[in-house]
Amino acid sequence: MRLLVIEDEEGLGRAVCEHLRIAGHAADLAGDLETAQDALATTDYDLLLLDLGLPDGDGIDFLRNLRRSGFAPPILITTARDRITQRIEGLKAGADDYLVKPFDLNELLARIEVNLNRANMTVTTVRDFGTISVDISTKAVFLDGKAVVLTRREWSLIDRLSSRPSRVFSKAELEDSLYGHGFEVESNSIEAIVSRVRSKLGKTAIVTVRGLGYRMGEA
Repeated sequence: MRLLVIEDEEGLGRAVCEHLRIAGHAADLAGDLETAQDALATTDYDLLLLDLGLPDGDGIDFLRNLRRSGFAPPILITTARDRITQRIEGLKAGADDYLVKPFDLNELLARIEVNLNRANMTVTTVRDFGTISVDISTKAVFLDGKAVVLTRREWSLIDRLSSRPSRVFSKAELEDSLYGHGFEVESNSIEAIVSRVRSKLGKTAIVTVRGLGYRMGEA
């Protein structure tokens, strides 16, 4: 899953992103609302972590505007504002959860997983591509009904491609999804992961679109 962390405390933001990446998610960090808006305009996110006290605006207003625009993925507030009235305001504005700083990173991860699972329950959790089945609720992949063991990044690749099977994802987009925006990766990293996935699911599981990137195939 791909997450956007909107947090102006750089040290905390980087620690959260690193914890999320270790858990198998792709995470981008935005230090202000302007950067967050730019990221949302170009990237599909599965969940947002939102600090309220940001340098260029109030997070509550940003949250309300997101919901009014039709933004549906879960939004978790992470903030030092700990009064009950403030928590209620955040939840009424459209937040799915509210976590007061300082917080434990493992608790944050648990809340993220709960909210992602809850969101996935409202949509089809199994994506079928011929003899390949991708179960996003359990992060499992099956070939002819048999479970196939994938590494964390192999799963992230299949998850991203299968989320929009008709779309061609560029190599740069996949690098961002699997490693996070701005993370330096080796030039052939995506090709290597694609090759490994094909060896497990079949050569036609991922289609190469010459000069453009990759899309989901069938087996």
